[in-house]
Amino acid sequence: MSKVKVAINGYGTIGKRVADAVSLQDDMEIIGISKTRPNFEAKTAALKGYNIYAPADKIDSFKNDGYTVAGSIEDMIKEADIVVDCTPGKVGVSNKALYEKEGVKAIWQGGESKDIAPISFNSEANYSEAIDADYVRVVSCNTTGLCRVIYPLDQKYGVEKVRVTIVRRGGDPGDIKSGPIDALVLDPIKLPSHHGPDVKTIMPHINITSAAIKAPTSFMHLHVLNIKLKNECNAEDVKSLFASRPRIQMIADGISATAQIIEFGRDLGRPRNDMWENCVFKESVSVDDGELYFFQAIHQESDVIPENIDAIRAMMSLEKDNLKSIEKTNKAMGIGI
Repeated sequence: MSKVKVAINGYGTIGKRVADAVSLQDDMEIIGISKTRPNFEAKTAALKGYNIYAPADKIDSFKNDGYTVAGSIEDMIKEADIVVDCTPGKVGVSNKALYEKEGVKAIWQGGESKDIAPISFNSEANYSEAIDADYVRVVSCNTTGLCRVIYPLDQKYGVEKVRVTIVRRGGDPGDIKSGPIDALVLDPIKLPSHHGPDVKTIMPHINITSAAIKAPTSFMHLHVLNIKLKNECNAEDVKSLFASRPRIQMIADGISATAQIIEFGRDLGRPRNDMWENCVFKESVSVDDGELYFFQAIHQESDVIPENIDAIRAMMSLEKDNLKSIEKTNKAMGIGI
């Protein structure tokens, strides 16, 4: 069977990681990536051997900087079976008309409105909805992280109510424009934050309230979760459940901070010190009077990457069984410690 041809429109924080993840799969291949300017990320793409495409009016600037350009972004889309749009949030919507014109399937990221596609996607919770779909949105890093813990809890014990406070990183490590530098910012000041409603695009029946605070760090997001369960369980039950899930990592061994998790990723030799899994602090898991409490850390640069791979596999009908797709993706990427 021929490999699915994947185009990556936008080669930044998410796009470069999706490209590398696709390259590790045996049922799909990268036909090209797009860049709008010849910067260090374009240089990296060239060194990795990816075909580079650019806006038609920017091709000369790439060539003047010594790049070989395969063509325009429109040319790339015409060659693809599916495009993963990793352009900055609120930019991807402007590309939809092009994808529709060329009749190509498309995946957007969580920075776009839920209205951009009829399906918001999580590999465990609603994979089947994306099978053979034309347009899908992979939800944000925080929403992905929330779905990964809420879904198995709801399946096993029933979830009556979720309350989550998210301490968000101010910017990614390579982002020199974001802040704050010395403040905690209510983001937003009016509740709820978008994360709770976004979870409901995957699991509409979940009763969830969310709040978010932006902090002066670049490592990870931190979730403070309080979940009221319908059926009895204890902390050890929950720890065992989480440990059995394919994209949840129980964090212990003296780790009590996000910086230590990133250092752990470095020590493991992870590419870009990525932690694709939810990092649940094992010692924080506790149950009191039917309510579950725990902390988890979410690596905002990488946790949605395997979901994008599974979304491609579902949309192209390469695999109908979500657990088989998850296993295949995890094995190829080296997910699991």
